[in-house]
Amino acid sequence: MKYPRFHEHRSGHAKMVDMQLKGSACRIKKCAFDLLSIGNDLTNDDRSWELMGRDLRLKSTFLYCDLNQMISRSPRDQKRALTELANKLFCSIEELDHAVKIRSLALTQDRYNEAAVILQEVMALAP
Repeated sequence: MKYPRFHEHRSGHAKMVDMQLKGSACRIKKCAFDLLSIGNDLTNDDRSWELMGRDLRLKSTFLYCDLNQMISRSPRDQKRALTELANKLFCSIEELDHAVKIRSLALTQDRYNEAAVILQEVMALAP
């Protein structure tokens, strides 16, 4: 049985890591896009509130996992800026989630507008 040489293994590992990062970047953009689109669907009925809350929690979970992957594999000089942007995003999402939970249309719209600006920043940074 022939075993791969160490450098061959490393290049395969590097390709796998690269594919994982591309997948994370793709999911980040998709989740950000999906979250940007939910603001248009907000109406003041029970079903709308429930769907928005579920979408918000689901998409933010994917964002958290993928941003964590991206930050951990980023060059040292980019980690701080990415971490600050991620923290700003999740703080904004928490405020939006609170507004959805209390079902305040005005507060939800305000928090959504704030989150949308940060989501645009995140989309611009994802490779």
